[in-house]
Amino acid sequence: MSIWSRISEALSALSKGAPLSEVFDRLRTPPERSVAFAIAVIALGAKMAKADGLVTRDEVTAFREVFQIARDDEAGAARVFNLARQDVAGFEEYADRIKGMFGDETGTLCDLMEGLFHIAVADGVYHPNEDRFLARVADIFGLPEHEFRALRSRFVPDAKPDPYAVLGVTPDTPLAEIRQAWRRMVRDSHPDRMVARGVPEEAVKLAERRIIDINRAWEEISRKAA
Repeated sequence: MSIWSRISEALSALSKGAPLSEVFDRLRTPPERSVAFAIAVIALGAKMAKADGLVTRDEVTAFREVFQIARDDEAGAARVFNLARQDVAGFEEYADRIKGMFGDETGTLCDLMEGLFHIAVADGVYHPNEDRFLARVADIFGLPEHEFRALRSRFVPDAKPDPYAVLGVTPDTPLAEIRQAWRRMVRDSHPDRMVARGVPEEAVKLAERRIIDINRAWEEISRKAA
């Protein structure tokens, strides 16, 4: 059964009145956690895309880049996205359920936030409403402030990414500790580790950009220290 078939089953249960908490409780263990991750990106991504008052073709395309959608699944995926994007109400409950599912697994929550940032900046504009939306989701997820800043620094197109923010460190952090942070982020971005965290294989493509960003940040910092 494809991930989209499993997503459809879960969403069908929701449409028939099943409590969100009950549906997510069924998705707590692998491989079903990948379905929960996908539903979170669908619901939060669609609602966020509407937060700036306009859903653009670029944002829909960005969603398709997070999930490689087979031609046979295109109609179902579009239907799910369109239903979820009708308004921005209710996103906090989805975020709260995802937090309850993944708990302190900040790696998975950062993976999800990365997908949302990818959608947010797809049209070349990072709207203040999108920033507030993402900040609120990160707050619900319990992500440390430096994690949110690192994601924002990498994705928001209004400034060159701060290499220290990308690696979640400061200019005062010893170089040895910065190197450790860089190595940890590279290790955590390995596709096998991401799939083990519950990230669908369709969405692992996001790690390609992440690795480029963190390697570039380390190269810039190490070059300054030389």
